[in-house]
Amino acid sequence: MKSCGVTLVTATSFCDEGKKMAAGKASGESKEESLSLTAEEEEVLGGLDSRLFGFVRLHEDGARTKTLLGKAVRCYESLILKTEGKVESDFFCQLGHFNLLLEDYPKALSAYQRYYSLQSDYWKNAVFLYGLGLVYFYYNAFHWAIKAFQEVLYVDPSFCRAKEIHLRLGLMFKVNTDYESSLKHFQLALIDCHPCTLSKVEIQFHIAHLYETQKKYHFAKEAYEQLLQTENLPAQVKATILQQLGWMHHNVDILGDKATKESYAIQYLQKSLEADPNSGQCWYFLGRCYSSIGKVQDAFVSYRQSIDKSEASADTWCSIGVLYQQQNQPMDALQAYICAVQLDHGHAAAWMDLGTLYESCSQPQDAIKCYLNATRCKSCTNTSTLAGRIKFLQAQLCNLPQSSLQNKTKLLPSIEEAWSLPIPAELTSRQGAMNTAQQASKTHHPKTEPVLGLSQTPILQQPLPVQMIPSSQVDGLSSPAKKRRTSSPIKHLEQLHANTDNLNPAQKLMLEQLENHFVSMQQGLHKGQSSHLSGPNDEQPSFSTGPAQYLEAASIGIQKQTGHGTQEAALNHLSSHIATSGGQQGTTFTKESQPSGNRSLVPETSRHAGDIPNGCAVVKGLSDHVQQLTVEPVCGPNHGNSISPNLLISDSPQISASLIGKASDSVGTGAYDKASNIYPAIHTKTNNSNTSSPSSVVFTTIPFSKSTEQTTTHSVSSLNNPQNRLHTINGEGLENVQSSEKPDLPLISFKSDPQIIPSMSMSIYSNSTEVLKACRNLGNNGLSSSPIFFDKCPPPRPPTSPYPPLPKDKLNPPTPSIYLENKRDAFFPPLHQFCTNPKNPVTVIRGLAGALKLDLGLFSTKTLVEANNEHMVEVRTQLLQPADENWDPTGTKKIWRCESNRSHTTIAKYAQYQASSFQESLREENEKRMQHKDYSDNESTSSNISGKRRKGPFKTIKFGTNIDLSDDKKWKLQLHELTKLPAFVRVVSAGNLLSHLGHSILGMNTVQLYMKVPGSRTPGHQENNNFCSVNINIGPGDCEWFVVPEDYWGVLNDFCEKNNLNFLMSSWWPNLEDLYEANVPVYRFIQRPGDLVWINAGTVHWVQAIGWCNNIAWNVGPLTACQYKLAVERYEWNKLRSVKSVVPMVHLSWNMARNIKVSDPKLFEMIKYCLLKVLKQCQTLREALITAGKEVIWHGRTNDEPAHYCSICEVEVFDLLFVTNESNSQKTYIVHCQDCARKTSRNLDNFVVLEQYKMEDLMQVYDQFTLVSEINMFLQYHPPLLDIAP
Repeated sequence: MKSCGVTLVTATSFCDEGKKMAAGKASGESKEESLSLTAEEEEVLGGLDSRLFGFVRLHEDGARTKTLLGKAVRCYESLILKTEGKVESDFFCQLGHFNLLLEDYPKALSAYQRYYSLQSDYWKNAVFLYGLGLVYFYYNAFHWAIKAFQEVLYVDPSFCRAKEIHLRLGLMFKVNTDYESSLKHFQLALIDCHPCTLSKVEIQFHIAHLYETQKKYHFAKEAYEQLLQTENLPAQVKATILQQLGWMHHNVDILGDKATKESYAIQYLQKSLEADPNSGQCWYFLGRCYSSIGKVQDAFVSYRQSIDKSEASADTWCSIGVLYQQQNQPMDALQAYICAVQLDHGHAAAWMDLGTLYESCSQPQDAIKCYLNATRCKSCTNTSTLAGRIKFLQAQLCNLPQSSLQNKTKLLPSIEEAWSLPIPAELTSRQGAMNTAQQASKTHHPKTEPVLGLSQTPILQQPLPVQMIPSSQVDGLSSPAKKRRTSSPIKHLEQLHANTDNLNPAQKLMLEQLENHFVSMQQGLHKGQSSHLSGPNDEQPSFSTGPAQYLEAASIGIQKQTGHGTQEAALNHLSSHIATSGGQQGTTFTKESQPSGNRSLVPETSRHAGDIPNGCAVVKGLSDHVQQLTVEPVCGPNHGNSISPNLLISDSPQISASLIGKASDSVGTGAYDKASNIYPAIHTKTNNSNTSSPSSVVFTTIPFSKSTEQTTTHSVSSLNNPQNRLHTINGEGLENVQSSEKPDLPLISFKSDPQIIPSMSMSIYSNSTEVLKACRNLGNNGLSSSPIFFDKCPPPRPPTSPYPPLPKDKLNPPTPSIYLENKRDAFFPPLHQFCTNPKNPVTVIRGLAGALKLDLGLFSTKTLVEANNEHMVEVRTQLLQPADENWDPTGTKKIWRCESNRSHTTIAKYAQYQASSFQESLREENEKRMQHKDYSDNESTSSNISGKRRKGPFKTIKFGTNIDLSDDKKWKLQLHELTKLPAFVRVVSAGNLLSHLGHSILGMNTVQLYMKVPGSRTPGHQENNNFCSVNINIGPGDCEWFVVPEDYWGVLNDFCEKNNLNFLMSSWWPNLEDLYEANVPVYRFIQRPGDLVWINAGTVHWVQAIGWCNNIAWNVGPLTACQYKLAVERYEWNKLRSVKSVVPMVHLSWNMARNIKVSDPKLFEMIKYCLLKVLKQCQTLREALITAGKEVIWHGRTNDEPAHYCSICEVEVFDLLFVTNESNSQKTYIVHCQDCARKTSRNLDNFVVLEQYKMEDLMQVYDQFTLVSEINMFLQYHPPLLDIAP
């Protein structure tokens, strides 16, 4: 790991040089003296970096520190000018830290990006990544903040601010609606004993809030009530919890009958106000409760209190309007609604209620205008209903004579007149807020959505405050009123160009400066200079900000409330708790009005500007301050010639020019190459030479050579492409397939740490004694969760889309298919080679069951019921939709999210459902024939039915999935029948990697059954750890498959992120139109009864049943270098994304070394390298524990004992298990990894360490695993016994 602290040697030398230069000038020049740093100051600054953000007090007793930081920044900026930016990269990293601690985010971002562009191995510096993540977090660039924080935890799992990272990841994932990931990170933060921005009860509140957001109301209620029992609970936290309980009782039907719910709601809200009487939000909620039970006067009083607390919002005024309307006071209602829509132009509920008011007063023209405004709001959820109402009113207007419309007396002013009416006295105090909303509406692009703030969690039913600190405790760090508003330089440039003739000298000078600035930006960054961007998948956002431009993260919560009859959608404003470098407990953000409904984190303008996440972020701040943050995409293969803005931000034009000049000087033909070199997988040139491989430089025995030579043609790396191919059926040749290798993906990175031996000092050809000798006395920390594959490479990243893109006529390739006629064909060796060829992402083996005389009837529903009718079935409730489309539940728009609810039943019950579904379909078909007997064209009839189906609402179906057939006693006949299959597709075989695990992984090295009705969907996914998959259709119906090659999984990952989906964990169904637009090829085919589908390693696929059928499936791991490589890459990617790897690759690698002989040099080198890394880790950790006086207790392993995972973070734990004393005494053995154990107990006082392998045994396995020649293996090798104890 690179040293977290950046030394000041460079700065000192430059300062000394500055002194010498100053000495040569007039003695009266004292400026140089003031910019020099003393030795004592240098020592203090050496300990200041991003890790202190939020923990150093600069606004109270830390004034000296703040002054010192300011002096250091001025000194560094002066040196940049003197050296024309020619300083070492660490210089910029430290400058970024200083600016971050001073909360000068634009300058911090500029310095960090400069360091990023200069330091090729930037990813080893966890403190840099942490600081960069904090800056992105501040700008609401959650996509990039998440990436930065995840890389910190990947390269340094024991990072001292890991708890803070988990907290912020939990908040961001909650905003992104990835609730499973959010909960995991909150729980990881909760168990960590290190300091953090939030207290333990505040983190527990977020977890309760998360349950409520997920509509797990009973869990949320229990968590809230448990929190209320906490001793010494802060008043603000207590008030917030009570407020949530009150509002939840008001909204959630399952918590009781209406009268009881409202009674509890009012009680909770009143208790909340006792704890915090100044909460305008709580007063508003109380008013809503009173209104729902008819206590109009009490409701008015509560709303009045809400306004008096300076928290009047569009919601409050909309609710007041409803009350006035219910009391038959239309003019007062009109004014209240106008106040609401003036505060928030996008408040759909207020526009709808206003339209209803005009309609009730027989003013259809004004009602239509209001309804139209409502349909244009992002938060509008019933557009179709409003459209029907608008058509109805327009029809009415057409039927009325014109004279009657002109002569009719209006009860209310028209909408135009009402908009111009004087603001009522009640709103006078809120004039500032209204002006803010008006300015925002003028400034923002009409299709731009505001970016959610830290705590802007989209909530479906209820508002959940996430701020527990009163505003009196924080100063105005985030208050835009205290920060200067400036216009964008580009806007200045446009304005000045338009009025060149009328400019005064000062304005002409400004125009010249802006032109030079803009030209510099184009010339430098258009070539890919010091931007964070290196391609459409790995690019990081840059922010175009002028000098002294500051942007604030607003904290605004969103929910859809009930009320206002059936039309109301109200909005709650949440406040946020965020760390500041000033050491405050938090910063309170205003509860400024925002459009109701769910927000997209990515505004639409960013999509128009190149589809880069967070490309254009409109960030709303406090009070009357609104700024727009623009991010433009850099040049990339998928983004045309778009230009990245200037990344180097400074208050000093001279410094900015110096930085830009330095950057521009460094940009030549290789500048883009340098940026791409940071990501080895991007735009790599075809090259089979080992000499150019970074892995060869680092480690002469690294398996795959991977060229990092970059070209502007963006070609994709490939290995040994065969030129000679045999005739095949829609696939690659059956011979010489091993000479064809799949294009390499990004190599897996490894944390470099001075405590661990350098990777180049040890070879896989060293024996185990040399390895252990080199590992002794290297430090006091083991690396239980460090990467196991490839040193000297950055953290894993998804691959970019292959270049050049395929032509449109190649995006529907024919599916590789093999037709079998007899048993001999099935066992023909080239069939195995054809299926495992990486060039064939999928292979359909037609007629397999017939050729092998398989009795598929053993897997029929009837036989299954007879064999084990009470066997458990997991049921997924889904919507019946066309196979090539995925609509939202209303049928109004295509989406990627594929919802399904989980439940359980038995085989007998599902069989009954399957049969009844078939009978119901027959009845419906007969009815349709009767209704359409006049139609002779069946095709037009079916298309008509399909057209109707797409409009929704959709029929609900149930899919029986993940039925376990692993028990060889229950399913003896079925499992025995599968032994007729060829060896390479069998569940158990010596050539199947998964057969060497030594224990069962359900559904992978065991058989699973799927029982389907038409429309049953298996959503998009790659198999666990990218292993191959075998699927046989039992029948009687067909299945339709969609398949995308492994090379394109990065593109699908990007689509998932754009749709707020987790590629690994969420349920998604790709939109084919999106894929074709992105030049992604899709194989599409029908699997008939008896067909076997072979899914190759890493292939992305999704499946839908066409008819009633059953399927059986399992995974297979061919003994190939490609399979092992992809499996380990996914193992590391899972670790980066905090996802459990179902296949324990470390455990599997050691078992492979025990059980098999390897003749493939690439496969051997990868396995051996993994063994070397693990052996080093085990020895290093053992040494550290012994040095610390911690006893290692022998525990051993039992036969068939599964691999172990950390019960907290779910990483694989090998050999040394950290178990709590209590768990050990109870023999439950709840395992922790070393990092999680130390987070819980810093000195491991509460843990015992259990050893499962003797070091001598591991050394013997390591030494005996050697490369054998194919001839020797043929003569000497015998298939291993698969029951060898792991």
